[in-house]
Amino acid sequence: MTCRERVEAAVAHRKPDMVPMDLGGSAVSGMHVSSVYQLRQALRLDPPGTPVKVIEPYQMLGEIQPDLMEAVGIDVVGVGRPRTLFGFKNENWKEWRLHDGTPVLVPGAFNTAPEPNGDLLLYPEGDRSVSASGRMPAGGYYFDSIIRQPPIDEAKLDPRDNLEEFTPISEDDLRSVEERTNRAYATGRAILANFGGTGFGDIALVPAPWLKHPRGIRDVEEWYVSTVARRDYVWKVFEGQCEVALATLQAIHRRIGNKVSVAMLTGADFGAQQGAFISPQSYRDLFMPFHKRLNDWVHATTTWKCFIHTCGSVVKLIPSFIEAGFDVLNPVQTTAADMDAGELKRRFGKDLTFWGGGVDTQRVLPFGTPQDVRDAVRRVRRALDDGRGGVIAQCEWGKKNPRANIEAVYKTWLEPLTEA
Repeated sequence: MTCRERVEAAVAHRKPDMVPMDLGGSAVSGMHVSSVYQLRQALRLDPPGTPVKVIEPYQMLGEIQPDLMEAVGIDVVGVGRPRTLFGFKNENWKEWRLHDGTPVLVPGAFNTAPEPNGDLLLYPEGDRSVSASGRMPAGGYYFDSIIRQPPIDEAKLDPRDNLEEFTPISEDDLRSVEERTNRAYATGRAILANFGGTGFGDIALVPAPWLKHPRGIRDVEEWYVSTVARRDYVWKVFEGQCEVALATLQAIHRRIGNKVSVAMLTGADFGAQQGAFISPQSYRDLFMPFHKRLNDWVHATTTWKCFIHTCGSVVKLIPSFIEAGFDVLNPVQTTAADMDAGELKRRFGKDLTFWGGGVDTQRVLPFGTPQDVRDAVRRVRRALDDGRGGVIAQCEWGKKNPRANIEAVYKTWLEPLTEA
């Protein structure tokens, strides 16, 4: 099979010739730039000291170039909007170093300012005349959003303030998406697209680190409280967002057609380590109507498959995800309660493609031995190779990991399955 055929077989619940693999197809299956550097060095793709581009500064994700995709057998390529989460484009590259000395390239608007304690600040659109919107703690590996919540006056709360970032897609962005899609399609790999604007209540997006003066409810805790205490307000935000999202998807589909294999529609997390932090009924009441509306449009109009990302233990929500019309679940956090990949495949594999699994990034990848890593990869491959489709992806890398463990992940991925 070609890469595209392999992925499309998996998401259609047909057995591919081998388990497809994703690395860097989306922000939720990307790799921290330090780990990209380590992997490229381990595979001898670059001379020592060759920098890697940071393509998403929020998580400090590294660029997965075609030579790396080829070397480790990647079947998926990502397509998205042209701007980062801090609102600037990936252009005018300049040299920079992580605190551990890893050489990288960052966009020209990556204008950091150090704090006295060693923290680094980053600014929306790179504009240091406004308040910083991101903070990398001293010795850290990625940025946290800085909450810039204006005082809340209940009498003046207006859902339009939380809708200011949801605007019709511009002609420039449409042209960029079309060009990126055509280039990605020409690679022969399956396209995993994230066109933005469809993640209702995605808590990484609520603080809006790309906006210079965000209005509305932008504090993480306040937003979660508002889903109950100001439910009508949140509903109106979702209604407005949904209208714009549908118009955006329609405009994009008119330009690119069915070149996309899978569309990521939401990255809102609903799970914690021991269980979901929203009840199935609350999900069905507030989120599911909007998820279903987008998924129904996608299924009625396109051949795309609908992808949901949510970390944590979400087993109690999976039946509702299926009813909402999702085809693909990521990341399959197997270390969370009741999230064993084999059991999930047994219970829900006829309806959902599981995209992820990977190696435990909390304990095994950073602290285990290469043999621990190999054993973990083999377990996941066996679980996903049940004839009903699955895509393996190493998700949530988070920070620097031992080079030997990173190398072990991808060498084990490439083993013949009969030896796994």
